[in-house]
Amino acid sequence: MNKAKDKNSMSFMEHLGELRWHLMRSSVVVIVFAIVAFVGKEIIFDQIIFGPKQPQFPTYRFFCWLSSYVGGDVFCFDEVPFELLNMRMSGQFQMHLWVSMIAGLIIAFPYVFWEIWRFIKPGLIEKEQKSSRGVIGFTTLLFTLGVLFGYYVIVPLSVQFLGTYAVSAEVVNRIDLTSYISMVSSVTLATGLLFQLPIAVYFLSKVGVVTPALLKNYRRHAIVGILLLSAIITPPDIASQVLVTLPVLVLYQISIVVSRRVLKGKSAQK
Repeated sequence: MNKAKDKNSMSFMEHLGELRWHLMRSSVVVIVFAIVAFVGKEIIFDQIIFGPKQPQFPTYRFFCWLSSYVGGDVFCFDEVPFELLNMRMSGQFQMHLWVSMIAGLIIAFPYVFWEIWRFIKPGLIEKEQKSSRGVIGFTTLLFTLGVLFGYYVIVPLSVQFLGTYAVSAEVVNRIDLTSYISMVSSVTLATGLLFQLPIAVYFLSKVGVVTPALLKNYRRHAIVGILLLSAIITPPDIASQVLVTLPVLVLYQISIVVSRRVLKGKSAQK
C-alpha cells in the first residue's frame, strides 16, 4: 500500500519518467527477440512467413478434407500458382528487418503488457487489484488466439483467394515480396490486437468511460466500425472480412458482460 501511495503522490513529470522506464525495458525485450528472429530467418521465413504459400499448410489440408464431404475440391491443390519476386535492391533486407521487428513484438507482447500493467496497477485500490488478478494471463491468451486465428484462418484463405484469382489466362500472378509479407504480418498482428477488445473495455469501464448501456446503445455503430476495420486489415475479399468480423462481434458481446461485471463490482464497493 505504501508503494501505491508513493505512486499516487508523484507529480505528472515523475509519472512520465516512470512510464519512460517501463517503455524502455519493453523496447529492449522487443529488440532482443527481434534479433533472435533476425538470426533465425530460415524458421521465420521458410516455415512461418511462407508457410501459407505451401499446399501442405494445415489450413488447406483441413479444408480439402472438409470439402470432400460436400462435393467440392476448391482447397485441394498441388501448388499455389503464383511466384514471389523482389523488385528492389534492398527489398529483401528491409523485409527481413520488418518481419524480425514484428516477430519480436508478437513474442514479447506478454512482457510488454506486464510492464504496462506494472505502471497502472499502483494507481488501483486494493479491491481493484484483487479483482484484476489474472489480467496478464487473459490478455496473453486473447492475443495468442488472435494471432493464431489471423495466421491459420485469415492469411491462408486470403493467400489462396488472391493468389489464384485471375481476370484472364493471359495474366500471370507474380506477387511482390513486400506485398505478400506486409499482408501476412499486418493481418496476423492486427487480429491479435483486435482480440484485446474485452481487455480494453475492462479498463475503460474501470475509469467510467464505458458502460454496458453505452455498448448496447452503440452496438450498431460498433458493427459498422468493426466491418470498416475488417476491410482495412484484410485483403479486399468478402470472405476474409466476414471471418474477421464474426469473432470480433462475439468479443464485443463478451465485452458487454465484462463491463457489466465491472459496474457491479464498483457498485458493491460503495
